[in-house]
Amino acid sequence: MILLAKTYYGLEGCLARELIELGADNIEIGNRAVTFEGDLRLLYKANLQLHTALRILKPLMTFKASSADDVYDKLRKFDFTTVMKVNSTFIINETVNSETMHNSQFVKYRAKDALVDFFSERYNKRPNVSVQNPDICFDLHVSHDTVTLSLDASGDSLHLRGWRVDQTVAPVSEVLAAGMIRITGWHGEKDFIDPMCGSGTLLIEAALIALNMAPCLYRRHFAFEKWNDFDAELFEEIYNDDSAEVEFEHHIYGYDIDAKAVAIANRNIKSAGLTKYITVQQRSVSDFTASEEPAIMVTNPPYGKRIVTDDMFDLYRSLGSALKHRFIDNTAWVISSDKSLLAAISMKPSAKYKLINGALECEFCRYEIFAGKRNDYVREKKSKEGEEVKKPEKNHVKINGFAKIEEANKKESFKKKNRSERAKFFKSKRKDKAKRNSHSTSKKTE
Repeated sequence: MILLAKTYYGLEGCLARELIELGADNIEIGNRAVTFEGDLRLLYKANLQLHTALRILKPLMTFKASSADDVYDKLRKFDFTTVMKVNSTFIINETVNSETMHNSQFVKYRAKDALVDFFSERYNKRPNVSVQNPDICFDLHVSHDTVTLSLDASGDSLHLRGWRVDQTVAPVSEVLAAGMIRITGWHGEKDFIDPMCGSGTLLIEAALIALNMAPCLYRRHFAFEKWNDFDAELFEEIYNDDSAEVEFEHHIYGYDIDAKAVAIANRNIKSAGLTKYITVQQRSVSDFTASEEPAIMVTNPPYGKRIVTDDMFDLYRSLGSALKHRFIDNTAWVISSDKSLLAAISMKPSAKYKLINGALECEFCRYEIFAGKRNDYVREKKSKEGEEVKKPEKNHVKINGFAKIEEANKKESFKKKNRSERAKFFKSKRKDKAKRNSHSTSKKTE
């Protein structure tokens, strides 16, 4: 079946790579979306395991329309009994970008009329709209004169992972945080640091990536669980399969000047079951000191829009000073919507990526910190890159410019767990792993 995954602007490439790793076929990158083909298993895995997807859609029909009434007429021809029952509740979420259909609410209203009238004519009964926990979620997308009606397989946005118990002001989206980390290329091969961690979003997403854990394990519900063709046994098998998880031998550090933020971050980290891998302390940027181990820094400092400090330029100057004097031979990534604030870091970024955080256009900048002159550093780096000969890994093959990771081992079958038991199951599993690691360490010490 043809599926579509939505994401944020600038993360389309990251999402496409993730889909290839899951085994998707015929991947095509679009604007804030990636289309692909796969079966029911892939649809479930995409919702559960993709770090950079906002929602997964299953297109039902695409047609041309120039008005809201055209939308009504075309939708009346669709057989809605294939996806829902007359007593099902539903909701239609719309995105309208059209030169002839200016009122998105009216387009949505006419789409709802088409669905209701379809059932009223056949059964003399009508399904009801439900904003809270509907049985079926529809997505109506209008781009100029092209209209697509899809089933929303996710329901709530996939950035709602399920682990967050509290948040600070203006936290970065979990999906954007994961995308930022994947852009850096970090997968857990060294320490990770966020000196302005807020509620800990970047820290937790980093841990999930390093451990290769499915980011939506803690969600209570996906919309596809109410579909007519939902395969509960298949989903439980996928849900309980942790054979792809890996060990993380380094550590993640978070700092924030606000004691309340530190407390919130620690509560979220505990909720996610990741306290073993993440340490958060109260500390200002000016007091930042890196460990002796190699590390990468990824941070989302205030931009002066929703969060304002006493002196924003001092904050960025302090960050630049900390990087130049206490983060040598490492790489830092900083996102901000204000170019003048980024300039206050007083370092030239070696790369820039355009991303959108909320409604703000941002630059995600990479800074390579080195001792001595930049020209010498660049010359030495190029020389090393020229000497290295990369050998292709046996389990990687080139497909459409991306690396497709073949499954090396067959998935094991795991005992089914009821949905009400999931949180307890994964919490106990994390504890069991921690005990085994502790036992193994004590044996080595002896």
